[in-house]
Amino acid sequence: MQKIAVIGAELMEHGIAQIFAVNGHDVTLVDLDEKILESATVGIRKNLELMAEYDFINPEEIDTTLTRVSTTTNTDKGVNGAEFVVEAVVENLKVKQKIFSNLDRICPSSAILASNTSVISITEIAKESGQKQRIVGAHFWNPPHLIPLVEVVPGDETASDTVDATFDLLLSVGKHPVKVKKDVPGFVANRLQHALWREAISIIENDIADAATVDECIKFGFGLRLPALGPMENSDMVGTDLVLAIHDYLLKHIESSPAPSPLLREKVEKGELGFKSGQGFQS
Repeated sequence: MQKIAVIGAELMEHGIAQIFAVNGHDVTLVDLDEKILESATVGIRKNLELMAEYDFINPEEIDTTLTRVSTTTNTDKGVNGAEFVVEAVVENLKVKQKIFSNLDRICPSSAILASNTSVISITEIAKESGQKQRIVGAHFWNPPHLIPLVEVVPGDETASDTVDATFDLLLSVGKHPVKVKKDVPGFVANRLQHALWREAISIIENDIADAATVDECIKFGFGLRLPALGPMENSDMVGTDLVLAIHDYLLKHIESSPAPSPLLREKVEKGELGFKSGQGFQS
């Protein structure tokens, strides 16, 4: 697969484009907003310059890489001849269904159509498309040019060849793809991440500890161990019998609400949105 198209051109999308361009692929960024496209190429250059500063790439590769990236506001033109198309727009099911229905119509029949959705069902995204067998999830993590993981997620009708080809392509550009067996909301990594966040917010809400202490417990505790020892490896190391004993006692005390935290909802309603508003859990 030589030609790649990326639908959308903001922070996440231009990082995805950069991954493929650095590895020799011709990439077209597609967005309806010309200013966003201009910002995307500037963003890619800044990323590459920073990576060159820290010797991740040769400075001479910057201009060469940028010659492989083109931009357009015309979707038909952008996906013409593309062998792999990545959609990375707003997390809205209806919007994604419309995009994939259109891509299914205008893209070469051999092209793989991938969604970068982080939580939405791939089966639902493909619902309005005719060739569901070629639609797959490819969930990159932000910033995509730095975080290795990409979750490859099949919908109910995705062909195994589509999954395998997507996995192999991502592997060839230096990512760490994993195959998710089932199309469930949140896939694997976000289910794990938000289970942690739910408990973290609950601890604050129940005045067990403040936000800073919650973060310190993770950053200076088990968080340091996670890159080298995942939870399943750790479980085997300490013994599954010990894990069972702890779970028998502890799990009934851990947050299990299926609804978002009232504290979180209250903060959003007050406009306490974190960095973007200047107020959040720790400010």
